[in-house]
Amino acid sequence: MRPRKLDEAARHAALASLEGWQETLGREAITKTFRFKDFNAAFAWMTRVALMAERCDHHPEWFNVYNRVEVTLSTHDAGGVTALDLDLARFMDLAAGS
Repeated sequence: MRPRKLDEAARHAALASLEGWQETLGREAITKTFRFKDFNAAFAWMTRVALMAERCDHHPEWFNVYNRVEVTLSTHDAGGVTALDLDLARFMDLAAGS
């Protein structure tokens, strides 16, 4: 079953419950920048997230430089943000200790 894209009102309501997450300019996605103590901490977090993403078959777009990881979430099959993105965002926050 293909996930369903959230409408604008549902997306805004969900973002209000996620600390630090924002809408991505120019596309239907959400984004957040995570900062860690050092590269090892950032990479360990990315590894935890990668294992969860693989289990969920839902993979983030991300960019890492030293202790910073910029994340964008969108469900490409649905053309926007779905419950899969919100679940992964919550897991990322929990894994980061946010």
